[in-house]
Amino acid sequence: MSIRRVNPAHAAEAFAASERLGEEAKTAALAAGLDLRAIELIRLRCSQLNGCAMCLKAHTAAALAAGETVERIGVLTAWRETRYFSDVERACLELAEAVTLVAQRHLDDDGYTALAAVLAPEQISAATWVAIAINDSNRIWIHADRPVHPPREQPSGS
Repeated sequence: MSIRRVNPAHAAEAFAASERLGEEAKTAALAAGLDLRAIELIRLRCSQLNGCAMCLKAHTAAALAAGETVERIGVLTAWRETRYFSDVERACLELAEAVTLVAQRHLDDDGYTALAAVLAPEQISAATWVAIAINDSNRIWIHADRPVHPPREQPSGS
């Protein structure tokens, strides 16, 4: 790791606060009625847009553990062109992209009205916080420049 890179341990309290933000956002989303798969889809889509390998690896594993399928993860970058995702998931993905790509586009009142036709106000807020939290994590891990390795292969016959 280069001296120019972020080492989360050098600002341990700030890093811990970031981790707590992610957990609080997840708790709020679950309490609002979003399921774990929708939460992980938000995290994956934001991480795809930001190019965060560390978070993509971690949240792909978490999504699979939550019952997500490889096929749906595989088409996530083109979610608008598929029928794989529910209306709730599509609304969550729309929010994820709006939060992540805030410099390129904002959701206007019509956009929020469309979301409100699918998501309750608590769900809109919670999904937004999940996206904010993972964008925070993406920035930490991208700047930490930690290498992401494939899992170690087990010797055959183990």
